[in-house]
Amino acid sequence: MVTPSRIRALTEILRAGGIEDAELEAKWIAEDVPDDGQAREIAGKRAEHFPLQYLLGTWEFYGMQFAVGEGVLIPRADTETLVDAVLERYREYPGGRIADLCAGSGCIALALASRLPRTKIFGVELSAKAREYAVRNAKTNGLSVPFYGADVLDSATAKQFRNLDVIVSNPPYLTAKDMAALQTEVTYEPEMALDGGEDGLRFYREITARWKSSLRSGGMLAYEVGIHQAEPVAGILSAHGFTKIEQIPDLSGIVRVVLGYLDADARKDYGTWQKQNSRKNPV
Repeated sequence: MVTPSRIRALTEILRAGGIEDAELEAKWIAEDVPDDGQAREIAGKRAEHFPLQYLLGTWEFYGMQFAVGEGVLIPRADTETLVDAVLERYREYPGGRIADLCAGSGCIALALASRLPRTKIFGVELSAKAREYAVRNAKTNGLSVPFYGADVLDSATAKQFRNLDVIVSNPPYLTAKDMAALQTEVTYEPEMALDGGEDGLRFYREITARWKSSLRSGGMLAYEVGIHQAEPVAGILSAHGFTKIEQIPDLSGIVRVVLGYLDADARKDYGTWQKQNSRKNPV
């Protein structure tokens, strides 16, 4: 039972550990965990800055519940901006195809699938542990979305898919500097889902180069980006023949999404692009 005294007790445990939103998190724990002893145990672990989402085992994203735990990136509200952007721009038709790269828990693919029943949507995720969560989340939410185990940075993976209408991705985008200064909670999340290379742009460069030939002419490539990454990611898209590039802010005014549309003359495959740019530094 959720009572004021129970919330106060949990709040005190959390505040003792320096949790910033102690009272709010105490309410979440009290609502999700009816057993008082278990709730106190969870609050104690959270006071040590273990991620609350992992402790509760599920987290909401786009009005849906997703199972999460160690080994998978926690869905964040920021990413809902990416889902909104695709839904607002993609005109569904029977036989349409969307790929979610670096799919993680499956939150993006499944949120899109819940709104686009006539579109074939699938995810690609290298981590076996993350895929377990994605498959479980698809089943829990009653959605038929396959998740393939493959490396999105491998050209052989991209070549398996053709004539996609949309490629969407929330790739690893933290810089080396960011990785060295992670909040304690974030250190529990999988490094492979966070580390975007020295400047945080590795996945944007390589996905754009390797996967653009998998898009149909006029197809959309939509990324979530970190703070201050919108301009360089827009530059990467432009350098690869994408046009009508948009930078889309979240509700706080921070640009979270960069997307563009593939020009018909830019659909050369990665091998061709690599040869032509072997003496150049990619954007």
